[in-house]
Amino acid sequence: MDSFDFIVIGAGSSGCAAAGRLSENGAHSVLLLEAGGRDRNPWIHVPAGYAKIYANPALTWGYATEPSPGLNGRVVFTPSGRVLGGSSSINGLVYIRGQREDFDAWRRDGAEGWGYDDVLPYFRKSEAQQHGADAFHGADGPLSVSDAAGRDELCRAFVESATAAGFGFNRDFNGAGQEGFGYFQVTTRNGRRVSSATAFLSSTRNRRNLDIRCSAEVDHIIVRDGRACEVAYAAGELLTHVRARRAIVLCAGGINSPAILQRSGIGRGEWLRAAGIDVVHDLAGVGSNLHDHVQARLALRSRRLPTLNSALRSVGGKLGMALQYALFRRGPLACAAGQAGGFARSRPGLERPDVMFIYLPFSSADYRKGLDPFSGFSVSASQLRPESRGEVRVASADRRQAPMIQPNFLTAEIDRATLLRALRLARRVLSSDPIRSEIAREERPGVDVESDDELLAYVRETAASIYHPVGTCRMGGGPDAVVDPRLRVHGLDGLVVADASIMPSIVSGPTNATAIMIGEKAAALLLG
Repeated sequence: MDSFDFIVIGAGSSGCAAAGRLSENGAHSVLLLEAGGRDRNPWIHVPAGYAKIYANPALTWGYATEPSPGLNGRVVFTPSGRVLGGSSSINGLVYIRGQREDFDAWRRDGAEGWGYDDVLPYFRKSEAQQHGADAFHGADGPLSVSDAAGRDELCRAFVESATAAGFGFNRDFNGAGQEGFGYFQVTTRNGRRVSSATAFLSSTRNRRNLDIRCSAEVDHIIVRDGRACEVAYAAGELLTHVRARRAIVLCAGGINSPAILQRSGIGRGEWLRAAGIDVVHDLAGVGSNLHDHVQARLALRSRRLPTLNSALRSVGGKLGMALQYALFRRGPLACAAGQAGGFARSRPGLERPDVMFIYLPFSSADYRKGLDPFSGFSVSASQLRPESRGEVRVASADRRQAPMIQPNFLTAEIDRATLLRALRLARRVLSSDPIRSEIAREERPGVDVESDDELLAYVRETAASIYHPVGTCRMGGGPDAVVDPRLRVHGLDGLVVADASIMPSIVSGPTNATAIMIGEKAAALLLG
């Protein structure tokens, strides 16, 4: 049986960072297992390629939730990356860390060593900031963070209208404060996506102590005498066993990390027995505390300015985009999903922003079915810190059977009320100049949808995840915690969880940057 000092399960945002750092000094042997294939699909590396790949079954897990009662019983698509780089290879590229208070709350809730001042050095360590180093940013890390490309006239009008509406301008959402509107930064370099794999694994090709195995889907973890010591993974139809001398580092994400633990007999006893799995270690919190950002979108018809919708409607438009990108790495194909946006307080009296907005240079009722047949753009509104909680459970020990995902979106009353207020704030921005004069009409839901009941009905029928599932292996203390502040699974030796699943509560923004930070810090803890 092959043996390694560390076995990292999952080559996603956190897993690539952890494996890259664990193997960096050459003193330890590291095995990195990824269920998906290599990141060879060319659309992965084109920033606008997310539209081509985020629902590609060859590159994602393509999960679907259970019917969500808060969304009229709808089933919600939940992709999750299944390729080298994980979700950092298919996401919208926006780089947001969250708010200082997010991490300070983790520390207060029992995650000692995870306050903002504790994690900031790991954010800075990863970062290669376009504008150089300062108190908040690093310039020497492997992860390129640059200004979003494609600030077209509509994009600029949106930001100017937000400031005209009284929300203020913010030059750096990852700096001293998050509140205000402005232009996003994204994980790109010279017009190409920088995934976690690109950042942390590209320089490891000559490392003899790092073994990267793709198309290696983990079946379960083996525990003997209270220690996690082996991993069984499938390469084709056969199971291969590998041994970890120091630690197994589980980085499979908010959905698959709890699923792998449960298939290994680690989790809530009653759930495991119901799935026909022998209980190896009864740990009630595995799969609980699932939460995610939910977005509702306003779709607008542009009066005169072109959008991505119109550019893609003609052969000439597509050809022009392709040539512009091929020759200069510019144009719509060099653009991330979100180019601009902002953070605001949905009501007076709040101490910090609780809602997020993203300007999107296209519109669609269902992205998997294509864009709207008119020149349109969208504004996404979401609540930053939802209180609704769901769960992830496996139905059997068979890895080929998708886990049951019940997000319970919008079951908490405050989540519904906050999202409605966010939509009204978005309308306030859109009714300000200069963007107001560029809007022919609000296509969805339409200006006649105005009352709370009408807006809520629209939200229940159309809202969706932004694909940020977290919390299912919560870090901290108490009966529902899964890992301690050193990311060790409670009650077991040799097993660490290091990905978005350990977040006690979701950060105020997209989760990729924080997942990478978790991988960085996990490696430091293991080596320390």
